[in-house]
Amino acid sequence: MSFKDKQTLQVSAIKNGTVIDHIPSNCLFKVISLLRLDKIETPVTFATNLESKKMSSKAIIKISDLYFEDSDVNKIALVAPQVNLSIIKNYEVVEKKVVKVPGTIVGLVKCFNPKCITNHEEVTTRFTVLTQNGIALKCHYCEKITGQENIQLM
Repeated sequence: MSFKDKQTLQVSAIKNGTVIDHIPSNCLFKVISLLRLDKIETPVTFATNLESKKMSSKAIIKISDLYFEDSDVNKIALVAPQVNLSIIKNYEVVEKKVVKVPGTIVGLVKCFNPKCITNHEEVTTRFTVLTQNGIALKCHYCEKITGQENIQLM
């Protein structure tokens, strides 16, 4: 049995749906939370700490019978900008999508600044995305910059 066959047995194929691959292992649960996969009723398979040629270890998510809007796909780029997303129909990849970091993030991320109004009042968070040496978010209200390592999803 080859390595590819062993990997296929670890994470079985889906007939129809979406596959999100090359997620950094430490970002798996952030992606699950961001896409609200804990709220859906279709089968979801995920695995982490898998061997990868591109990265030290990776995670993968397979969601049966569910496809995402581009705006949802692009949210993934906040926590895992290097993922591959494949659309599967009848066990075949029919489309590959590239995640792109959106220009503005609204209501998804908590401001890192404890004094920000969004942490004390019922104000929806709003950030401008800066992409200098990784992802950084500039708060619309307090103008504090949150680095990728400090991004907290709401």
